[in-house]
Amino acid sequence: MKLNSKDKEFLLKLARQTLEEHFAAGKKLEINERKVPKNLREKRATFVTLFKAGELRGCIGQILPRFPLYKDVINNTLSAAFSDPRFPQLKFEELGGIKIEISILTIPKRIIYDDTTDLLRKIKPGEHGIILQTGFFQATFLQDVWKELTTIEDFLTNLSLKAGLSPGAWKNPDTEFFYYRTESFKE
Repeated sequence: MKLNSKDKEFLLKLARQTLEEHFAAGKKLEINERKVPKNLREKRATFVTLFKAGELRGCIGQILPRFPLYKDVINNTLSAAFSDPRFPQLKFEELGGIKIEISILTIPKRIIYDDTTDLLRKIKPGEHGIILQTGFFQATFLQDVWKELTTIEDFLTNLSLKAGLSPGAWKNPDTEFFYYRTESFKE
């Protein structure tokens, strides 16, 4: 499902209002579902990323759809602002300088591969968000991360580290990979 410009604008305003409501009233934004366009009520997985002066300020999301799209945006906006363990909680004074980006994910698909050479051939830099999973360890990078980690080896090494594993964990034949695509838009 591709969103039109009005849908994107609605979701970005919703994310902004979520932060404003939190600071103004100290509570989660409540919205009448009948005022939400029907296609934004479908279950979809999202990530919400906050930037301050062009630098990452928070990013939280879901890999699998669990909530209607608009609710997932509300939840992940609050989580990116107040629950990303890499950053202190967002302060009211920062709100004016924050830019919001929303990424909507497709359902992840498993990458079936024979060896690391085959894996490297099947991953499409810039097109795929990747999930690495081994045992209880899991991490993902959205496809935008390819702008910073431009080689597949760097991407997978850093993804292994993000999962709390050794840098070469991605080469382990028991490691599973999934890919997804995102539709991203920002203020």
